[in-house]
Amino acid sequence: MKCCCAKGNAATTSVLIASLVPILVISMSDREPEAAGVAAEAQPVIRSEQADHHPADVLHYVMNRIDGEPEELEIYRGKVVLMVNVASKCGLTPQYEALEELYQRYKDEGFVVIGFPANDFRGQEPGTNEEIAQFCSLEYGVTFPMFEKIVVTGENKHPLYKQLEELPEPLGGEPRWNFTKFLIDESGHVVERFEPRVAPDDPRVTVAIDHLLGREEHTGSIPASPGG
Repeated sequence: MKCCCAKGNAATTSVLIASLVPILVISMSDREPEAAGVAAEAQPVIRSEQADHHPADVLHYVMNRIDGEPEELEIYRGKVVLMVNVASKCGLTPQYEALEELYQRYKDEGFVVIGFPANDFRGQEPGTNEEIAQFCSLEYGVTFPMFEKIVVTGENKHPLYKQLEELPEPLGGEPRWNFTKFLIDESGHVVERFEPRVAPDDPRVTVAIDHLLGREEHTGSIPASPGG
């Protein structure tokens, strides 16, 4: 007589495997959305903080606007940007007026000023973000984008200003005072630096902006290393 135990065991095993397959499929399906969600949440951090960038490309950060809303600086790529660390109680604070005039003059041509309040120099920006926003609006009619207070010097400086510090001369180094200005081209690269006492309406600034915007009225060369 032939033994039927082997056939019986094989049949039983097949039934068990067949019954387990749907459970495994369901279990794996349940896990996939969770894994995808984790990856999706991690991506902005990688893109904004950890990804490799050109050393002079400074538009890969996410910063908080002065009202607390986060904003990717990537939205300014494709524009000419003047980045300025500002203060409300500085002898240079009246430069706000010229910065706003510069913004109004060029904004329709792809230019923007962005301001970063900082209290690094003799406590000349002591107010809260709300107080700073009110001061800028009431005293100087500022409409260009303003961001929350950050640190721009020392060990605790924001990564954006750490990157600016590490740029080669004459672009690099910490701001020497309030209203240090960095000019950024359409690719997001820092191309010019203007020291605090170089006013926003100084020809060195306006010629550089005209050049980056391709304006016909200025075709001359740009000073290689603006000072002040």
